Amino acid sequence: MEELRELKSRMEQERPAQWEELPDLALYMDQIISYMPRQLIHFDQGEGLTSAMVNNYIKDGLVPRADGKRYGPVHLGYLTAVCALKKVLPVRDIGALLSAGQQTGKDNETLYHYFCAALDRALTDTAQTIDGDAQRGDLARMALDLALRSYAAQLACARILDILQPEQPEPGHKSKK
Repeated sequence: MEELRELKSRMEQERPAQWEELPDLALYMDQIISYMPRQLIHFDQGEGLTSAMVNNYIKDGLVPRADGKRYGPVHLGYLTAVCALKKVLPVRDIGALLSAGQQTGKDNETLYHYFCAALDRALTDTAQTIDGDAQRGDLARMALDLALRSYAAQLACARILDILQPEQPEPGHKSKK
């Protein structure tokens, strides 16, 4: 089936720009908006990034503030991660993940390289489960299998994010000094 072969091919080949390939000159908001669609795989045009979304991500602390009105590789890296993760996680959990990454003491370039490598593994692993020659009658089974993998991964992710959160003292208990 041609559509499945295209899906498989795109999942095997399309990747965000590596850190070294990100524009190193300062970009304005409209340039960021036009650059970002090439960072992730999209199949419809209705889900594009808007300036309001970027501003909300900045307000929520997911993306660093612009330098003046200019954005650089750090902003593109964060926006790439946020745009991918928002498909599967609430903003609060994205913030927790990004914060945990920052607390490792690694620089933004290293964190972005890790993100890209993890995304590459996920896309490659998923592409390997797609039979490009499957028939229409196989699609429901394939979609169910992928949905259940997503369910299992989301379940594990949610629990790990809960564990990652700092422990809160129980209500009514005073901390020892």
